[in-house]
This record gives sequence, C-alpha cells and structure tokens, in this order.
Amino acid sequence: MAGASVKVAVRVRPFNSREIGKESKCIIQMSGNTTTIINPKQAKDNKSFNFDYSYWSHTSPEDINFASQLQVYKDIGEEMLLHAFEGYNVCIFAYGQTGAGKSYTMMGKQDVKDQQGIIPLLCEDLFTKFNDNADNSMSYSVEVSYMEIYCERVRDLLNPKNKGNLRVREHPLMGPYVEDLSKLAVTAYNDIQDLMDSGNKARTVAATNMNETSSRSHAVFNIIFTQKRYDAETDNTSEKVSKISLVDLAGSERADSTGAKGTRLKEGANINKSLTTLGKVISALAEVDSGPNKNKKKKKVESFIPYRDSVLTWLLRENLGGNSRTAMVAALSPADINYDETLSTLRYADRAKQIRCNAVINEDPNNRLVRELKEEVSRLKDLLFAQGLGDIIEMTNAMTGMSPSPSLSALSSRAGSIASLHDRIMFSPGSEEAIERLKETEKIIAELNETWEEKLRRTEAIRMEREALLAEMGVAMREDGGTVGVFSPKKTPHLVNLNEDPLMSECLLYYIKDGITRVGRVDASSRQDIVLSGHFIKDEHCTFTSATGPMGETVILEPCEGAETYVNGKLVTEPTVLKSGNRIILGKSHVFRFNHPVQARAERERTPCAETPAEPVDWAFAQRELLDKQGIDMKQEMEQRLQELEDQYRKEREEANNLLEQQRLDYESKLEALQKQVDSYYPEPPDEEEEPEEEVQWTERERELAVWSFRKWRCYQFTSLRDLLWGNAIFLKEANAISVELKKKVQFQFVLLTDTLYSPLPPDLLPAEATKDNEKRHFPRTIVAVEVQDQKNGATHYWTLQKLRQRLDLMREMYDRAADVPNNTTEESENVMTGGDPFYDRFPWFRLVGRAFVYLSNLLYPVPLVHRVAIVSEKGEVKGFLRVAVQAISADEEAPDYGSGVRQSGTAKISFEDQQYEKFQSESCSVGLSRTGISQEELRIVEGEGQNPELGPSADEVNNNTCAAGADELESPLKSLDGPLDTTLEHLKIGNVFTFRVTVLQASSISAEYADIFCQFNFIHRHDEAFSTEPLKNTGHGPPLGFYHVQNIAVEVTKSFVDYIKTQPIVFEVFGHYQKQPFLPLCKDVISPLRPCRRQFPRVMPLSKPVPATKLTAMTRPQAGPCHCKYDLMVFFEICELEATGDYIPAVVDHRGGMPCHGTFLLHQGLQRRITVTIVHESGGDMEWKDIRELVVGRLRNTPEADETIIDPNILSLNILSAGYVRPMQEDRTFYRFEAAWDSSMHNSLLLNRVTPYGEKSYMTLSAYLEMENCLQPAIITKDICMVFYSRDTKLSASRSIRNLFGTGSLRAADGNRVTGVYEVSLCNLAEAGSPGMQRRRRRVLDTSVAYVRGEENLAGWRPRSDSLILDHQWELEKLSLLQDVEKTKHYLLLREKLESTLLMGLESLQTCTTEELSESPQPHEVDQEVSSSSEIITERQRELAAKCLRLLTHSFNREYSLVCVSASESKISEMSVTMLRDSASISALNTITPSSTCPSLVDGCYGNAELRVPMPRSRAVSPSPNTEQDAEAKNSINGASETKLRTRKFVPDIQEIRVSPIVSKKGYLHFLEPQTNGWVKRYVVVRRPYVYIYNTERDAVERAILNLSSAQVEYSEDQQAMLKTPYTFAVCTEHRGILLQATNDKEMHDWLYAFNPLLAGTIRSKLSRRRAGQMRM
Repeated sequence: MAGASVKVAVRVRPFNSREIGKESKCIIQMSGNTTTIINPKQAKDNKSFNFDYSYWSHTSPEDINFASQLQVYKDIGEEMLLHAFEGYNVCIFAYGQTGAGKSYTMMGKQDVKDQQGIIPLLCEDLFTKFNDNADNSMSYSVEVSYMEIYCERVRDLLNPKNKGNLRVREHPLMGPYVEDLSKLAVTAYNDIQDLMDSGNKARTVAATNMNETSSRSHAVFNIIFTQKRYDAETDNTSEKVSKISLVDLAGSERADSTGAKGTRLKEGANINKSLTTLGKVISALAEVDSGPNKNKKKKKVESFIPYRDSVLTWLLRENLGGNSRTAMVAALSPADINYDETLSTLRYADRAKQIRCNAVINEDPNNRLVRELKEEVSRLKDLLFAQGLGDIIEMTNAMTGMSPSPSLSALSSRAGSIASLHDRIMFSPGSEEAIERLKETEKIIAELNETWEEKLRRTEAIRMEREALLAEMGVAMREDGGTVGVFSPKKTPHLVNLNEDPLMSECLLYYIKDGITRVGRVDASSRQDIVLSGHFIKDEHCTFTSATGPMGETVILEPCEGAETYVNGKLVTEPTVLKSGNRIILGKSHVFRFNHPVQARAERERTPCAETPAEPVDWAFAQRELLDKQGIDMKQEMEQRLQELEDQYRKEREEANNLLEQQRLDYESKLEALQKQVDSYYPEPPDEEEEPEEEVQWTERERELAVWSFRKWRCYQFTSLRDLLWGNAIFLKEANAISVELKKKVQFQFVLLTDTLYSPLPPDLLPAEATKDNEKRHFPRTIVAVEVQDQKNGATHYWTLQKLRQRLDLMREMYDRAADVPNNTTEESENVMTGGDPFYDRFPWFRLVGRAFVYLSNLLYPVPLVHRVAIVSEKGEVKGFLRVAVQAISADEEAPDYGSGVRQSGTAKISFEDQQYEKFQSESCSVGLSRTGISQEELRIVEGEGQNPELGPSADEVNNNTCAAGADELESPLKSLDGPLDTTLEHLKIGNVFTFRVTVLQASSISAEYADIFCQFNFIHRHDEAFSTEPLKNTGHGPPLGFYHVQNIAVEVTKSFVDYIKTQPIVFEVFGHYQKQPFLPLCKDVISPLRPCRRQFPRVMPLSKPVPATKLTAMTRPQAGPCHCKYDLMVFFEICELEATGDYIPAVVDHRGGMPCHGTFLLHQGLQRRITVTIVHESGGDMEWKDIRELVVGRLRNTPEADETIIDPNILSLNILSAGYVRPMQEDRTFYRFEAAWDSSMHNSLLLNRVTPYGEKSYMTLSAYLEMENCLQPAIITKDICMVFYSRDTKLSASRSIRNLFGTGSLRAADGNRVTGVYEVSLCNLAEAGSPGMQRRRRRVLDTSVAYVRGEENLAGWRPRSDSLILDHQWELEKLSLLQDVEKTKHYLLLREKLESTLLMGLESLQTCTTEELSESPQPHEVDQEVSSSSEIITERQRELAAKCLRLLTHSFNREYSLVCVSASESKISEMSVTMLRDSASISALNTITPSSTCPSLVDGCYGNAELRVPMPRSRAVSPSPNTEQDAEAKNSINGASETKLRTRKFVPDIQEIRVSPIVSKKGYLHFLEPQTNGWVKRYVVVRRPYVYIYNTERDAVERAILNLSSAQVEYSEDQQAMLKTPYTFAVCTEHRGILLQATNDKEMHDWLYAFNPLLAGTIRSKLSRRRAGQMRM
C-alpha cells in the first residue's frame, strides 16, 4: 500500500435558496468519473476533469444517478476504515467554497437517519466491527480529540477548562502535536456522538450572503484507534495504533460574494490564508511527485514544502504526503453565479490527485516510542549531571507530579534552595533548553505509560469538573449529562435570580446543598459556594444552612455581620427560616426568589384550591415590597433632606442679596462722583427769563388750513393699518390653510376699504366706535377687511377682522371633526345656502356692477341735459356707460306718449328736510374745506398726501403741471355763471313745488359676464328711497341696452334742496347677475395686480443690498427726517484689463440684452484688472464728494439673485489707486471718478478662477462707500456686475450687433465698454427724536405673517398682503378721485356748452327740442350762435384766463428760463418782426437759454485723460429779472446767509438704484439746442417713465444723459414758437437747467408731449379741439 496517491472525489449539491432566487443555471455535468464545467459566458469553453469518484447529488433521491450520503461513505469511508484496521493512519478532508456542502458531507444531519455524514457513519461502523469481532485475543481502545483552527489559533472543543489557545509544538519523533489537547476515551458510539455534539455547539459558525451557517473555522476530529493482540505462546502483547483524522475545512470564499464585513472579513482573510497555504503545499507535493525527469538540482530547490506557513498544514503534515492514507472530497456548487469558485475548486482537486503518500503500518508504536524516549531521558540526565545540575532533576519531577523517584519527601527540605538553583540555571549554557526538553519527554512517557483505567478515571474527573463549573455558574445539567441548560430541580432547594429585564429573570439557578452554602465575593479568605459581586456585597455575606428535621428539610438564612440582607422586604440580622417563594435581596442589586420544591408540593397538596396570586412575584414586586416595608423611614429621610436643601437655599439667597445690595451701593457712589465731575466741568447756565411768544396773527385762510392739517393729522392711519395687517396675518394664513386642506373653494386676502362715493362702506363693516367718532372725523375712514372670494358660487364677500376670528373658531371645529363628517355634496350645498358652513356666506342673486353719478346743476337754470356717465366699480374700473337725461318740467305737464318701449312711472314726491340734510352733511366725510376753495383731491388719500412723495401716486400716473390751473378753474362749475344765476332761481323759491324728470335711457359696454342688468337710483342721503328699472338681458354685444325708464320727481323746495342740486349728485347703481367664475385656484396667483395686465417684459436683474464694508466700523444709521434735496446720478462702471503694452484697456461689454443699464463684461482669465467708477450728476452746492472710503466686492454667484441671508466669507476690499474730480471737454456737469485694483484670485472662488462654461454667467456685487461733505455717514453705491470669463488667449471683440451699434464713424467701440447705473441720492435732515409721530413710526410691531401655521406648506408660497396693499389702495383712491373729477368736469363742460347754445334761443324752442330729444334718441343739437350778445362776457373770461396762464407760466419756469417766458408772454408778440429778433435783446435771450442751462453736451470728451481737480464753483448766467438791483442785492445777502447755515448742516445720505422700467412709452430722434454751437443737434431719445434716456444715435448702447420727469416740468407755448421762428418745439425744465427740444412734425411733437406729460398733452388737444369747434361755429 506504500506510495499510493490521494483519493479525490468531487460532489455537486442541489441549488440553495439564494441560487434559486437568482434563477441560476447548472454548469456541472458528470459522466462516470469525468466532471465537466461549462462557462456561462462562453458556452463552447468547457473544461473536463477526471477524478476517482464523481458524485451527482444535484437532483432528488429519485434520480438513478443520485449519489446519497451512504454511497459516499461506502466508496470512501469504508475503504479508509479498512485501512485503519490494517494499521495505517487515515485522513479524510473536505474542500470547497462556502456553502458548497463540505460540512454536510463530513457531518451530515445526525438527527435524520439517511443524512448522516462520513464522520458519524465511520464512528458507528467502527464500534460495529468491535462488537462483531469474535476473537478473544483481540482488544480495542478508542480515544477521540476534537479541535478547531480559528484565525490561526487552536481551540479544544471538548474540554471547557481549556478556554485559551493551545500551543502547537513539534517533537522529533512524533512530529507536530497540540499541547494539552484533550484525548477522551470512549467505549461506545454514543460517547463519540455526545462529544461530537458538544464540540459542534462550541464550533464557530456565522452567516454570510452565501450560507446562513457558514463554518468559520477548520475542524479536525481525531480518532486514535488501538488494537491489542495477545500472543499466548510468547506471552507478548502487540499493538497497532491507527490515527483517523477527519477534517472539515472552512469554506474558501470571496469577500464580495459573501458580503463579509468587519469580523467576517477578518475571518475570511485567515481562512483564505490557511487554504492558500494548503494549496501551495498540495502544488509543491504534486510537483515533487510528478517531475522525476527534472534536473536534480532544480528539484532539490523546489522540493521545499511550506508546511509551517499555516497551522492547518503544519498539523496535517503527516496526512499530506506522509505516513497516511488520504482521501479528499471536493464539494461543488452547480450555479453559474459561482463559476469562478467552482472552477478553482476543480483545479485544486486536480492538483491534489497527483500527490502520493508513503503510508506504513504503525506496529507496536508504544514500545518503540517508550524505548526511544527513555534513551532521550537518560541522555538529557547525563547532560545535566555533566553540568552539575543533577539535583534539579528530582525537584523538577516533583513539581510536575511525574517523578519516577520515590523520595518525594526530600523535596520539602530543599525547597529553600530553589532561588539558588534558578541562578545556577541562568548561568549554565544550554541548561534551560535541556530541562525543558526533559520535562516534555517525561510528560509524554507518563501519558504513554498511563493505563486504560487511569484514562477513564481522568475522563470522568474532567466531566465532573465541567459539571461543577457549570453548577457554580448557575447552569445545571440533566442527570444523564447529555444536554446543557437551566432546569428546575425536583428535590433540591435553590435560588433563582430576578432581574429588571424580564428576559434576564430566572436564568440563573444556585443550588443550596446539604449543610452550609456560603455566599460572598470571589476574593474572600475562604472559598464561597455562591460568588456574587457588586456594591454592598461583603466578602462573606451570608450562609444558607440546609438540615433535615421533623418537619422535613428546612433552609435557614443567616446573614453575616454588617451585611445587608432582606427577606420579603424586611431587613434581617438573625437566622431566618425560609419558605418557598420568599424574596431575598442581597446587598442592593441582587434579587432572588427562594424555591423549595418539596415545600411547594406539600403546600399545594394541603390547599389544592389556593388561588394563583393576582400579581406575579417578579423583580418589580420585590422592589415595591422593599419600599413598602421601608416607607416610613424613607419619608422621614426625604423630609429631612428637603429641609436641609431649603435651609441651604435660604442662606445662599441671603448672601446673594447682601452682595447685590453692596454692589448697588458701590455703583451709586461711583455715579454720584462722576456726576459731580461732570457738573464741575459744565456748570449750568443761569436761568434766563423766557420771552413771551408773540401770538401769530393768522388770516382766515391760514386758520382753515391749520385746522385741516390738524384734523388730517388726527386721522393719520398708515401705522394703524400696518399694525392690523401684521397682527392679523397669522389668522388669514390659518384660514387659507384650513380651506385648502378641507378642499373648500374659498380664498381669503386682506383688503382696504375707504368710504368714497364709488365705494361706500356697508354699516356691518364699520367698527362699533365708528358711529360715535363719526361726528369728530372730517376725513373718510379706511378699514382693514378680509376679502372672501367664493370660487364655488362666484361671489365676493367682505368680512371684518372680528368676523374672521369668529369664523376661524368654527373652521377649527370643522377641521377637527372633518374625519367624522361624511362628504355629502347635497348637505354641503344646503349648508352653503343656509349659512351653516363657516366658509360661505349667503350671496345675492344680483351683484353690483358699478356706480355712476349725475349732477343736477342744470336744474338751476333750468336746461335739459343728457349725460353719458361712466359706470365705475369699487376698484376704480370702468365697467360701462350709462346715458341719463335730466330736465325740469312743470307740475301740470303731462308726460308725452313715448311709445311702447318707454316705461313710465308716476310722479314721486320727496321731501327735503333741512335737519336731515344737515345731519348728512355733518356726517359726510367729503365736506372738509370744499366750500372754501380747497380742492378735494386731498380727500382721496388715506394719509400723508403731499408730505411724502414716495407714498403718493408716482409721476407715471399724475403730473402736477396742471394741478394749479385745474384747481382754481374747476373749483365750482357755476363760478363763471354767477351773474345770470340770480335771475334763474325764480322757479326754486322756498316753499314751491318743483318737478323734474329723470330718464334712464341706455346702458352700453357692459361685459357679457353679467346676464340680467337693471339700474336703480336715489339721492345720496336717501338710500331707503330708490327708483328701479326693469332687468334686461345682456349679451355683451349688439346695440346698447335700452331702459327708457321715465321717473318724475316732485320736491318741495327747501334750502337743503337748493344746496343739494348745486353740489350733490344722484347715485345710479347698476346690478347684474354674475354668471362666470372669475377666481383662480388658491396658491396659483392669489394676489392679482390692481393695474391692468400687460405683456411679459424682459427679466430685470434684482437690486441687491450693499456688500458689508470690511474696514469701516459698523455705524448705526441715524433716523432720517424730511428730505432736503434729491439728485439723479448716472454712474459708469468699467473693468480694465492689463494689455501686452502695459496699459489697462476697458474690457469688452456685451449689450445684447436690450435693457438700459445692463451689460455683460467679457473678461480674460488670469489677467490683472482694475475697476473704474465714474459718477456724473448736475452741479449743485449740496453735492460735493470728499473721498472714497472703501470699495468692496462680494456675493459671487452664478445666478442673478443673491442669497443675502448667508454671510459671505469671500468679501474683498479693493486697494484704491486714485480718486478725484475730472472735467471733460464741453461739459458743465460734475464728473467724479475713482479707480481700484482688483485681483480676482484673492476671492478663492471657482467662478472667477476658471473659464465660464457655455450658457452660464458669473455675477458679483460691488459696493462703494463714498464720503460726502456735510454728511454724517458714507453714501453707498451698489451695482450687480455680470461677467463671462474666457481663456487668456481668446481674442474678444464686440458681437455682431455691437459692431453694428458702433458702425458709424462718430462713435468708438471703447465708448461702449461700460455699464451704466442710474441712482437717486436723497440728502435728508436728521429726524427729531422727540416727535410723537416719529416715535410711533419707530415702534416695533410683530409681523405675524412669518409665523408658521399648520398646513402652510400647502399654500405654495402664498403670502398675506402687507405694506404694498396700503400703497396699492392709495392708487385705487387716486383713480376713483380722478374719475370723480372727470365726471364733474364733463358735467361742467356739457352744462356750459348747453347754456351758450340756449342763450340764443327762446324758452319755447328749448322745451320743444327737449321733448323731441327725449322721445327720439337724445342728441346734442348744434344751434347757430350770435356772439354779439355774449361777446363782452367771453372776452372778459378770456382775459382772466390769459392773466392766469401768464402768472402760471411766470411762476412755473425757473429763473434761468424766465426770459423766454417773459418774452413769450408779451402782449405785442404779433408786432415783433424779424429785425427785432436779430437785435441784442433776442440774442441775449437765446444765449441765456443755450450756453449754460439747456441740454448738456452729449459728445463725450476724452475725460479719461483729464487731470484730477478740486471742484470750483461754477459761474451761472444771471437771467434778467423784474426785481430791482436793490432787491437782488438783498436776496443775495439772504442767500449768502442761508448758504452759510447749510454748510454747517449735517445730512443723512441715501442712494437708491433705479430699476429700469421695461415699458417704453416713446422712442425716436429729437433735436436738442446745442449750447456750444447755438445749433440743433440730433439725439436718440427713449422714454421709460419716469426717466428719459438720451443716446447719441439709435445704435448707441450706453446712456449719455438722463432726465427725471417726476421732478421736471414740460412746457409748450405757441407764442414761444412764434417768437423763436422754430415750429414743433417744447421745453423741459429741471431744477438745474432748461432744455429746448424740437420734433420733426406736429404729430410727432404731440406724441412726444404725450410720452413726457400725458395730462399736458390732453389739455393741449382739448384746447385745440375747442378752438376748432369755435372757428367752425363762427
């Protein structure tokens, strides 16, 4: 049998759950002993291997080719067992990847009969053969050992005492072995099975992705099988010893396949290390055995086998290529996902097949070993005796317990010489090694000479020690010793632990043995039976004494002195008899329950019907019991402790109060000392007698104005309205959030309501105190209400804030019970109709379309009038027009027959009582100062009109050039007719009955969304008496709706009635049924703009806040007071880059955005740059730049918007290179320029240090802090810069559109390489700190709109209206007031025209015309007039108007333009000839206009190279003035004094960037009067209100000058054109200059006038139309 090769078998298993889940395919095929593996990626790439056995276990046992566990054992196990009986060493080991079935093949499933593995079957078959042997001369003995190799460490799986790692040693004769490895003798298969089961439980397994119970260690099960044959003839016993090694290797694995992490990964690394070493050993052995023809020298080098590289290969050295018969079983996985691992296993097995082992029969190994060992011992002894250490031998043998010498008693007498012997050993060379070898050899001899009985006794002793150790740990074993666990004994009294965690309770058992059981700590002086640890456990804590008496076995607990021991919650100090179920607490934390099975059984027998206690006896029960028993003491202790704490707190508080009082006294004394020092430095001035103030003598007009101002101040409402909006915003948000969550089609928003003629406040919206305060209030009240938009019913309601809160409470209740209320549409609609739903209100069928007003002034004369009045909604929108006729009739006049289409009503009698009307007048908010001649336009503003221009309507809506003229002229429509009025009031004598007729003719232009239209009208103070028409169907197209409703009204003339028809109108209200849903869903566009919707305009860059300064100290901004003056700034921004020539050239700017003041800088990466800023403005005494304090750059981003809430760490303060004034050629404006170096790399930003990707842009914010004369703090100019970075070598030029822009020769490309910014600087005086109004504005009001409410995230960004609502409401009121003024003016013009026509006609013809006009279609009749009858009146009126216009022109033009006004207003303009225009007066007039005060030069000079200069006072031309020279000198002296005061005044500067309007009102070319050449220069002008932007040409991209229309006056005069002999001219006058402009034709001029000032253009057109109508009549 020598020289046999390793038997190799392969076995493929079925799919596991993991492979089935991944739908794997089988890649293993077996035919006989040939195994083929298929590559799943390349089907033709198959590899075949031949082995001794190929087992197909992939299918079920029903398959004819299926290889079962028994077949594997018969082929391999039986053969190996036969070799063992022959005396050979045998080894079987299984190899394969994780989860391939190694452990199943070796061990199998022991509890299933047909699935046992090779190891149990071999062991069972071994003892079967023992029993079947009939030869009496043969005797057998079996020893087993079971170890595992885990992470290159060896553990004994059968001995619980060997918890540590065992050493692997190598003996010269026996080879490698494991020191102190337990070898247990067994006599039957059951013993082996029990030991195997115990070892398997202690083996290390874990779960991986490939196997739930993966073997994480190599297991080696050794069976030492000894056969003894007794030869009677020779009386000699021969032995054969066979060592059967059954090895279950850990699975080879890949970390990515098994999902190994942490400990699993470390285990896998060690497993792979040992398996790799095993592979190297197999490969080396295969190379040795398969290469006989190789070179001997090379073979000698390669014959080294690396056994020692791994513990596994070291221990299996004899089994691999040594004295052993070896078989290998390779376990395979059939899945394609494990192709690489399976192929590696097959190659592994193929290599192992080539190994040859030289096995020999182990005959009488003991005799041979004993002899050789004895020789070794004698040799070592001789060596020690030769070194003089012979006396150590006996001592060493006595210490190890294996001394062959019987004289052990002599050891004690020489024990004191051990130290000296140790010293001798240390100084003897080689002695320590010899002694160690001697110990090792004698230990092996003792094991070999040990008899079989001694080995059995030692095995039993080890078992007893194991059980005792487990018993000490509180773990019991059954009597058979087979199963380990916690069992409650049936007779022995014991303690069971109770723990706070129920899962840890009753897990430990402590037996109370017969006699005394001691309880204490492990470090006690005597051994304790029950060892405890922790606080309050004494070294010897207590004893349990178990004794048998007449009452049976009793247990007595006796605590030791000072030990805390509690029984049933009571502290015991004396011996106590325990009963079953008692709770025992040892120390503070150890809780036990005493169980006595015999007592408990006897108790149950005595009282079989005892009820189970209601509360379980657990840890909590024991603790409560302890607290109950100790409660009185604990309570007293707690009270005592509390009293101590109170006393300590009281003492500390008194000490703190004393210390605080002492500090207060110290500070007061210091303050008094400081006050005395201050008083000594600044003595109080003597009290001066106050001079009595002289009483100011006011005129009646001034007194009325003062009273009006005082009343206006009392009705100031801006702050209170804002407080209401901010304070109630949270309720509005909550209502909207609940509405969205409950899917109510209702949305809520704040609205301001003011009591006006077009929008009277309903009584239910007025607060309770409004009626009491109404008599004291002289201005209309504005209230904050809630607009409820009912999208479901198309209705709009208004709630008070109090009603909103009341409804909100109901909404919350509905929200809370929303889950219980079924969603029933019918019930919901009923709730809406009945008002049960808090979200809805009852809505009327008809909705108010709008109101119209018809004045009755024509009844004074009387003349009939047909009015066409606008129907205006509450928001100021014109919804349509209404035609109404009003005429006076006689009392007995019968109504003519109008036909079937006219609806006639009877005569209604109405009484005008003076008291009722006077009460109405006193309550009306529109009384004010109207009778004293003050315009009523102040009443349309809630507050602050005129004091703060920012809060009123902007200059886009209203231009104030015609306000002064219109106020006086439209003061009373009857002022010019006061003369004939007295003669026309005969029909209105007090007491007479006056009858007049109101005819509602037609309604037109009403939207089709109102289906049924009807109209009702009433007197303004008689809401209860209204006259209504019949409703008409409205289609929205076709002819107007004809009401033709005639109503006669008879009134007894009273003083109040006459006053009414003079001043008050009749109110017409038009109603309609609304049939369209107008509202959008909530959260899409809730806040719709009040102004008409316009087209989408280009997006403008947002205006950023200033970048914080880094060098300047943070200063608190002083409170700004009234504005002193304002200036418009035009700022040029340039970024210059360093060229190769060494000059800094402005970088190219792309102006393709199309918007003014915008542009993108095209920059090169990596160049040095400078930022140049030039400020241009009109020269003025208040504007004087002193220095540039700091220029900072920050907020780098790639989006136009900047998040200003984040602190920017990359703010860079630039180094200022130069700063000062420059003076370009041909310019009289002020230019201030400064330049700074900018190193973009200092920002450390990727946006600036790389080439900008295509389609992206970089943005930054630049802020300049400038110091101004007479200003308390720096002024800040901020601009957002847009940039695109290109590579350094890129040659940039202007884009194609920019090339076209500068295609002309007059403009250079460099002039366009800058970006313009338009700013408005305000110099404000300091606010007075003590002003009550200022204090009220400073108070802090909590803005609740930012507070979170539940469901706010569903509102998708919706916000309650706030301050902007107040400004929008001002605009609404302004619009309503303007509409009211328009109606008054139309009525006045219509009445005047009618009176002019009727003065030439008789009364009879007038009546006839009126009747015909009403019966047919009322049209104004044109009647020829005779001018002679009224020529004197008209001429006088025209004279008054001419004088008024002259005063207005003289007053409105500034001083520099007054010469033109005076010359244009002379009465003899027509007599001026061409020669007079050429004389000196006219020339001086032109010079006065042009050189210094008209448009600035637009041809830019090279001011970049101008020298910096200090600003000098600019000489201004003095215009001729009507004042005398003395008056001029006096004024100059006064001005000089005021200038001196201004120089010492300190202002608060505020610079705001103007957002460019996207709306272009007009653009084109205009001619400017050039100051240098006295000729006209053509410039391109774009009007974006309120600014006019002036360019050189249409292609110019940079603004050259600006005009602010909000602070300028536009003047047009035909006399001026006649004087200058220049048609189509008009003038624009600012505070600093006057500019004369010329259009190309008359239409262009009027278009430009309309763009500059729409009101002025409308006035001019009205005058021209009236002039043409007069010429036609003449």
